[in-house]
Amino acid sequence: MPKDKQSLSRRLKSLSSEFGEDVFSIDNVVLFCKLCEVKVDPERRSSITQHRKTEKHRRAVERKINQKTANSQQLLTNLTSKKSTFNMDLCKAFISANIPLNKLQNTEFRQFLQLYTQKDVPTESTLRKFYLDDCYEEMMKNIRQRVFLKKIWISINETTDAEGRQIANAIIGTLEEDRTGDIFLLNTDALEKTNHSTVCKFFDKSLSILWPDGIKHDDVLLFLSDAAPYMVKCGKSLNALYSKMVHVTCAAHGLHRTAEEVRGQFSTIDKIISNVKNFFKKSPSRVQIFKTHAPNIPLPPEPVITRWGTWLNASIYYCEYYKQICEIVEILDSEDALSIKIAKKNLVKICVKSNLVYIKSNFKVLSDSILKLQRKNMPLAESLDILEKVQVQLQMAQGYDGQKVYKKFETVLNKNSGLKILKQISEIIGGESDNMDDLHEDLTTNDLSFYKFAPITSVDVERSFSIYKNLLTDNRRSFKLENIRKHLLLQCNTGNQEG
Repeated sequence: MPKDKQSLSRRLKSLSSEFGEDVFSIDNVVLFCKLCEVKVDPERRSSITQHRKTEKHRRAVERKINQKTANSQQLLTNLTSKKSTFNMDLCKAFISANIPLNKLQNTEFRQFLQLYTQKDVPTESTLRKFYLDDCYEEMMKNIRQRVFLKKIWISINETTDAEGRQIANAIIGTLEEDRTGDIFLLNTDALEKTNHSTVCKFFDKSLSILWPDGIKHDDVLLFLSDAAPYMVKCGKSLNALYSKMVHVTCAAHGLHRTAEEVRGQFSTIDKIISNVKNFFKKSPSRVQIFKTHAPNIPLPPEPVITRWGTWLNASIYYCEYYKQICEIVEILDSEDALSIKIAKKNLVKICVKSNLVYIKSNFKVLSDSILKLQRKNMPLAESLDILEKVQVQLQMAQGYDGQKVYKKFETVLNKNSGLKILKQISEIIGGESDNMDDLHEDLTTNDLSFYKFAPITSVDVERSFSIYKNLLTDNRRSFKLENIRKHLLLQCNTGNQEG
């Protein structure tokens, strides 16, 4: 066997010398064309001759003659890995911009890239097989370096994708003493079912990706999720291993649940919003009527119940444009759609105008505060101050409906035990309190300083689901989950690769 290897090595060296060591390189058992970045069969001389006659090789030779050494070196950055910097960068650019790799099959596009880059453009298959994994590993290496020796928070949520899979995403962020930290999408995976057990496993699996040599349990100081019962149970279970971790349910989601109580108290307004949305949706003729009669106001909003604060914003819209909406709806024929008939019936009810004014005057603070809480780079004290202002304004709301909404808000706050702990820590950091009771035993005085810029919403993980939805379009349903993970993480973490 050693003799065969020596014989092959001598043959490769001979071929490399014969056809040009500046064109062909050898690596023990491989003959490699530097210009084309491909392996060439060394067993038959004809294979080498045929390769040299290919259009791709001829173009590469021409470029070598016309270009300086700096450009030619980019074709071969590493004699061991034989990977191209251009291909690597191209792969990252396509994925981060959510451009399908199969666009490289477009002839006009390939010719454009070849003309202006003076490179041989790789195929989709080449990038997917030989560069995608490297891009992913490079990104993960960067994340591990950025998180090294840092305290972190983690946020997890799940959704159902277009294929009916229960998809969970894990976002992490560093907790810094003097600024808001770096945020990364760490993992995405499909859960067998949605319960506290599967979420706990996903939690541990995600952190084992971050710390492959062993999870640093004491560096996890905060867990953010929604208030689903299985998430609350998950947080309690995880505290056995992550003894310093405070589990907080999303404050913005809590405000949304309070806003849902408003919707429940005003059924007539809800019917108007729902039915006007229905008869304008996917009806160009009615939209044209609207634009003709009210060219200076926006079309009626289409609130989605699960989107934070959108119903309240719709109510405020109807308060501001009530007269114009009534005039336009009156023009429409009630026989055209049942939704038109229902809207007309409810718009003329005596209570509608007063209800709209009441909602805007007393509950607009909810939708405004939801938007404020979604802002980035906020200190913990500022986030908590937003909630306190909501509490004060809701408490001022008069009448039975206002009391019901305030009671809902209080219930949501009281169930969020982790938020109470963060408020206590914030008061200690701000010098407003010296009470250290009720804090987790394992939390040290040094740990507390890392909560100064702690988030209280899971908005970042919600944003990652929006990117996931845009990634998994109707014509990309054959995407394997493993490739979805790599594409999504590269896309979400683009622009966050530098320290």
